[in-house]
Amino acid sequence: MNTVIHIGINVHKDSYSLSAFNFSSNRNFGQSRIDSKSNLVIKYVERLRKEHQGCEFVCGYEAGPTGFGLYRDLERAGIPCVIMAPTTLPKASGNRVKNDRLDAQELARHLAFGTYSAVQVPTVQDEAVKNFTRLRNTRKESLKKAKQNLLSFLLRMGRTFSEGKSYWTLLHFKWLKGQKFDDMVDQETFDEYLQEVHDPQEKVERYNQRIEELAERDEYREKVAKLCCFRGIETHTALSLVSEIGDFSRFATAQQFSAFLGLVPSEESSGQKERRGAITKAGNTRLRMLLIEGAKSTLRSSIFGKKSKRLVFCQEKIPV
Repeated sequence: MNTVIHIGINVHKDSYSLSAFNFSSNRNFGQSRIDSKSNLVIKYVERLRKEHQGCEFVCGYEAGPTGFGLYRDLERAGIPCVIMAPTTLPKASGNRVKNDRLDAQELARHLAFGTYSAVQVPTVQDEAVKNFTRLRNTRKESLKKAKQNLLSFLLRMGRTFSEGKSYWTLLHFKWLKGQKFDDMVDQETFDEYLQEVHDPQEKVERYNQRIEELAERDEYREKVAKLCCFRGIETHTALSLVSEIGDFSRFATAQQFSAFLGLVPSEESSGQKERRGAITKAGNTRLRMLLIEGAKSTLRSSIFGKKSKRLVFCQEKIPV
């Protein structure tokens, strides 16, 4: 059986720190610090291959904001690589010394001893779709903030909407369009606030249309259609789930999926005492928020035992 050498990579945007670990001899070696370029990591591995002929090599690094570029470059070069979930890596208590060199050594050891959970790496296409749905969410947040700013300004000016029960309806926008101010500067301020609502709203509508088109791709159509059969889940949420989760079968039970989303209760139990608290909020923050929003929407708008026309239409399209 060939000796396996595990290489831990502490990844930063400007530099990579690398450390190799030989499981047989239980020692770290080959400490190096390089610029954050994939080709330099490949050269590092090739150098170790020449020095340790007959050995197999596996690289690993923590998931972070640098994405999956290094992973894909190493895989293309024929170098196995693992991306480790940071929350699954055990931390030594009382350790007050932390630097890139030691972090790389620890990552190599975690990789060798298997004390981690690997991150599911999306396909290039799934990552592109995920980024687009996240762009839509960013614009949605901008729209929400713009609406708050406009309403706050109108409230300061003593203007309140009393012609209907809901904001941002056609009636409300008609009322907004009719607002006039005697002071030229106030009018200019109002017009700018109103335009800040229109701009992201137009973008969100355009992004929603594009998401509907992306959901019709062959690789997404059936999965998205099935998810849309659930209350509170529409195309944007369904496509976000599919593109970010990838293979749903990697979750053996619903409990595992809930834990991945951080939707399970926290617990601080000891001895005879059992204490459960709020949800852990660990895992994918964005998907958790989308599902929570979907649940709230269902509670606000649905009538128990009665399905909406959209839900009936979606369910009828899926064969039994």
